[in-house]
Amino acid sequence: MKAWTHFVISLIVGVFLTSGFAHAGLLDNFAGQSGKIDIAGGTAHIPVMTEAAKRIMTANPGIRINIEGGGTGVGVQKAGEGLVDIGNTGRALSEDEIAKYGLVSFAFAVDGVTVVVNPANAVADLSAAQVQDIFSGKITNWKEVGGADALINLYSRDEASGTREVFWGKMLKKGAIADSANIVASNGAMKVAVSQDAGAIGYMSIGFVDASVKAPTLDGIEPSQDNAKSGTYKVARKLYMNTKGQPQGLVKLFIDYVTSSECTDIIAKAGYIPLQ
Repeated sequence: MKAWTHFVISLIVGVFLTSGFAHAGLLDNFAGQSGKIDIAGGTAHIPVMTEAAKRIMTANPGIRINIEGGGTGVGVQKAGEGLVDIGNTGRALSEDEIAKYGLVSFAFAVDGVTVVVNPANAVADLSAAQVQDIFSGKITNWKEVGGADALINLYSRDEASGTREVFWGKMLKKGAIADSANIVASNGAMKVAVSQDAGAIGYMSIGFVDASVKAPTLDGIEPSQDNAKSGTYKVARKLYMNTKGQPQGLVKLFIDYVTSSECTDIIAKAGYIPLQ
């Protein structure tokens, strides 16, 4: 499988109108506006950004919104260097990042990060200690955790990933990840990799989990967004949009829209918990 290095979604809405989107509310603020917004960074954000952009551009075809992935590190760097208007991150910014770039953060959702395995894998529950031992390379065969006699194939994300940082910090307690791990570049790429490898184990945003992968319980606790919001499931983070300084113009309108009650349905449909 060829790993995805990045992907770009560019949504340009022309004559197509989708019923139900052009209702009264914050979308009215885009009336008469024109221009473009460039967004890059965390891949967990893309379903929400895409649908919000679709609604905005349907209401006003004079606006173009370009959405690129790349991971949290890309979001920080590109927003900080003025290469994009909004840099998405799957974690809070560090004090160093804020000081270096003058970034301002806007949280809009809560998301859990879960271990995922191939659906054919019989393992239905793992302990935190077992997960740590698997990713460090101490446990290398599924039979050691109640599965088949088969080698474990590790999948991880690169160090620019906010999903990786949350998983490494909260699940692995900043322990080692074996050098043998296959590195993939996005939540979507992780899902494809694990779904195609019977011996695979990886991790991803709960919002990306579907029938193509299986999310085992962790110490008996279901890795659901409701459990993440309540704190029962601990491996969770907020999703952020970040701008260089306070946002202005179209960028401010976009952020106001995504963080408003008008986008809670988009956020919930993407599998996340709205902060509204």
